[in-house]
Amino acid sequence: MAQLVVRNIENSVKARLQRRAKRNGRSMEAEVREILRNAVNKREAPTTGLGTRIAALFRGKGLEFDIPEFRGYPVKPATFDDEQ
Repeated sequence: MAQLVVRNIENSVKARLQRRAKRNGRSMEAEVREILRNAVNKREAPTTGLGTRIAALFRGKGLEFDIPEFRGYPVKPATFDDEQ
């Protein structure tokens, strides 16, 4: 097993770790091991936004030509009336 030394921890952080360990029925050392274990096992959050990830999925898969029938037509808002 490896060892890890963490220096210069604020007194308030140490006190909170001690309280948390006591609450969970563990030694402070065991509590820190559990915190570290959980931290590295968590799935990492994506570093990009959803739109960027969706765009990356479709990058290079678009049309290679214009669609002339869509050019020049005015854009009309969608209607949701029952009368049509």
